[in-house]
Amino acid sequence: MNYLCTFAPMEPKSILGNVAKIVLPFILGGAILWWMYRGEDFSTISHVLTEEMDWTWMLLSFPFGILAQMFRGWRWKQTLEPIVTRSEECGVRSENSSANEFAANISQQSNLTPHSTLHTPRTSTCIHAVFISYAASLVIPRIGEFSRCAVLKRYDGVSFSKALGTVVTERAVDTLIVMLYSGIILLIEMSVFGTFFKKTGTSFDRILEGFSLTGWLVTAICGAAALILLHLLLKNLSIYNKVKMTLSGIWEGVLSLRDVKNLPLYLFFSVGIWVMYFLHYYLTFFCFDFTANLGIGCALVSFVVANFAVIVPTPNGAGPWHFAIKTMLILYGVADEQALWFVLIVHTVQTLLVIALGVYAWAVLSFTKRVARSEECGVRSVE
Repeated sequence: MNYLCTFAPMEPKSILGNVAKIVLPFILGGAILWWMYRGEDFSTISHVLTEEMDWTWMLLSFPFGILAQMFRGWRWKQTLEPIVTRSEECGVRSENSSANEFAANISQQSNLTPHSTLHTPRTSTCIHAVFISYAASLVIPRIGEFSRCAVLKRYDGVSFSKALGTVVTERAVDTLIVMLYSGIILLIEMSVFGTFFKKTGTSFDRILEGFSLTGWLVTAICGAAALILLHLLLKNLSIYNKVKMTLSGIWEGVLSLRDVKNLPLYLFFSVGIWVMYFLHYYLTFFCFDFTANLGIGCALVSFVVANFAVIVPTPNGAGPWHFAIKTMLILYGVADEQALWFVLIVHTVQTLLVIALGVYAWAVLSFTKRVARSEECGVRSVE
């Protein structure tokens, strides 16, 4: 059975909506890239790649990019363990209530794994599912969360809905970590934003001078009224309930961390993911003379800004990521053309790495034995 997709009759509007979800991100990302690189002479990029770039540092950055995804796979297995433990309890109840039937089932399945490992998803499957999820998101942004749950169900028989629930937990934890280190880094490097205001002729003082006390009161009243009106409108729309359920799910996901067996290890993986991502990015600075001496502060700030830029749903952040990194590099004194080549080369190479990992995982899983599991009792067999 193919768990990756289910075919069913679709309404024309639904078909158009699905096509738009695929096409629009590419159009948006492509439009941003076209605007950034219009008028540039691409013939010079070959000279940059062969003469100006030190590929040693790029190759040294690869292990950190791979480890970031592997850490995510290891952490995911930890969040899945409390779920499969509850499935084991179901299996025990089933054995007590119908021992003869359970024993017959065991005897018929010669390839069954030992009872102690019946319900634990394989570490390799979790990691390969993460590899595939990143590659899948290059085609349809945000589809990776669903694709890795589908892979885990297909090969290890883990409930799709339960696996998806653990992804909510991951996203909540990642959001908290990103917000925490972003706030710290931006406070430390606040001077660079002063440089931005100076170059653009804008300042906080000039913005605030435009408001009198009356102006502030009117603005506050209008803002409060707008929020109340928006609340009343959304309350009658289906989107309100969806947002409410999402926030509730995130909170439940955070609370589910109490069931993680080894919380220190979970936190190590959670922090390690972002440390690996940063090192994967930071080492590329040493590939070029014009970024090698910028320092870790520039790398941290541009890394933070890029994390927020990729919220825009484009394939692997193409477009918003380029613009965010380029802007920050210019603020640190990098020439416009050099910044453009940096973001184009780094993003392209890192995207190729994501594709390579996805292809590798797909190839390995093609030769991996699938595990069938009973939804009620968690009994597994190898196909």
